[in-house]
Amino acid sequence: MAKRASLDDFLVPYHTSKKAAGFALDAFDPAKKPFTQGSKRGDRERLAALGAALDAQQERLHTQRRKRVLLVLQGMDTSGKDGTVRAVFREVDPLGLRIVPFKAPTPLEAAHDFLWRVHAQAPAAGELTIFNRSHYEDVLVPRVLGAIDHVECVRRYRQIRQFEEMLVESGTTIVKCFLHISKGEQRARLQARIDDPDKHWKFDISDLDARKHWDAYQSAYRDALAATSAEHAPWYVIPSNSKPHRNLMIAELLLRAMTDMELDYPPPKPELAGVKIR
Repeated sequence: MAKRASLDDFLVPYHTSKKAAGFALDAFDPAKKPFTQGSKRGDRERLAALGAALDAQQERLHTQRRKRVLLVLQGMDTSGKDGTVRAVFREVDPLGLRIVPFKAPTPLEAAHDFLWRVHAQAPAAGELTIFNRSHYEDVLVPRVLGAIDHVECVRRYRQIRQFEEMLVESGTTIVKCFLHISKGEQRARLQARIDDPDKHWKFDISDLDARKHWDAYQSAYRDALAATSAEHAPWYVIPSNSKPHRNLMIAELLLRAMTDMELDYPPPKPELAGVKIR
């Protein structure tokens, strides 16, 4: 699986724009582990190697200062967005790396169009930006809560496609990951937070309110992913019941995307040729 030549063999089944019109999340098993190396030790070693390779790519991106990378992480509560950031980017120099968490819109943000706050956080030249939740919150939460109707959902899907197309045409590579967990796995993770006093800070009673709408959120995600996945900005469904597998798959995806960008260091400065420091 470490060979790039075979990477697509593992990715294609999880690439939503490759799916037929009948895309359904039920077709994806969140417990699968196609990227595992077969052992915990092997997975740790592979992730460390991927982290080092990502660090090298990010350094080229940062020094080149022309292209941009946007990693979008979406998923139900406890799917592991924070854990992904900690694990995948452990080896990456924070220089040129930026994490943007999106929460409920502030009154000022809500007074503008839903993409207003998002565009301001898009990656600058040379940046690798991670959206921990994203503009997709505004076609998921309002739909489930009944704040927007079907017509408005379709309008926002179109606006998101156009927004992402504009980013890509401006030099941004977009990698969108849906962290797919089962309802049973979410229950176990929420209970673990309740049972461990040191993890109470991670728990919010609103998590249980959202869990009551599990089926509605699954439907909302299904429709959003199907409507907004494109060749230039595809969605990947990441089986995430296994945290190590989740991290491996996202690291593999991101490294492949950055390698395909053919990043390199800026050309040497002719005026420095032969210079000797005394």
